[in-house]
Amino acid sequence: MSKQNNAPLIQISKRRELPWYGPIAIRAAAIVLALAACAVVTTAFTGENPLEIYHTMWTGAFGTPRKTWILFQNIAILLCVSLAVTPAFIMRFWNIGAEGQMLIGGLATAACMILLGDKLPNPVLIGIMLLAALAAGGLWGAIPAVCKARWNTNETLFTLMMNYVATQLVAFFVIVWEVPKGAGKIGIINQTTEAGWLPQIGSYKYLLNILIVAVLTAAMYVYLTRSKQGYEIAVVGQSQRTARYVGIKVGRVIVRTMILSGALCGLAGFLLVAGTDHTITTTIAGGRGFTAVMVSWLANFNPINMILTSFLLVFLERGAGEIATNFGLNHSFGDIITGIILFFIIGSEFFIRYQLRLRKNAGKEA
Repeated sequence: MSKQNNAPLIQISKRRELPWYGPIAIRAAAIVLALAACAVVTTAFTGENPLEIYHTMWTGAFGTPRKTWILFQNIAILLCVSLAVTPAFIMRFWNIGAEGQMLIGGLATAACMILLGDKLPNPVLIGIMLLAALAAGGLWGAIPAVCKARWNTNETLFTLMMNYVATQLVAFFVIVWEVPKGAGKIGIINQTTEAGWLPQIGSYKYLLNILIVAVLTAAMYVYLTRSKQGYEIAVVGQSQRTARYVGIKVGRVIVRTMILSGALCGLAGFLLVAGTDHTITTTIAGGRGFTAVMVSWLANFNPINMILTSFLLVFLERGAGEIATNFGLNHSFGDIITGIILFFIIGSEFFIRYQLRLRKNAGKEA
């Protein structure tokens, strides 16, 4: 038997770099195919018109001004957490602890609101709350980083376990601060005085949160692509041996980067407590710490691309909830639609990086 016959029918090879419109076209084709697949699944399992399903998803996100602002607020928080974990991921430090870092930042914010709310002017109080949230989140990121740098501990397990510690700390203080006693929750903090609440810009409740994250996105892009520290993060991620050879202190970069990552997660907790929910619960992070991992990877660690990725995931989540409500379906069907769309989008990344070729003379042999 010839070597030609032993060769695989389909050969996979790495693509050369595509022009700028290539990845866009591949992703667009993936979305079209995903919508077609969702239409088939919808018709087969529910008998509903798929166009009505898609329209319901759209109105669930943009049906009213209030829904639109909530959508953008959710995008802003998810984007903030995604930006926070990205420097660590570029460095190949698998920070799975964003959830806990958000919680601990939110807890520090709530503590300042409760303990200092009637003692300081609001601008000073908000400044202290912000510093406390950044410091708490940074500390929560520094602990696994120091252990990794000094003793080469497993950062994935370490940061994951710290999520549980943060959750239990929040649960403890919720009981300490619960109002009324025995309620099992804190309730709205400083509801009458609004001490520690972020100011509202005009009639737009969430605009300040969105503007803060927009500035952070631009700053993170510059930091990762134009700064010396961003360069060091990239070099450490590619090869720690090379980094040491060129004089980069790897341990210092690991600790510094994780302090930054944790502090930005703490900022997300601050925005949730001070700007959105005005309370603290064990579920306030809402799984965003784990969703942010997907956002960061899908965007290829590019802060600008993360805007679109965050939009997509939040839009699908809100649309899934609207489908369940309007059509009397359980929430699982909306999750099925979301899963199919994400499957096609994630799968499209393969075709951006690789190409498939049929074996030469395969048709003649047939």
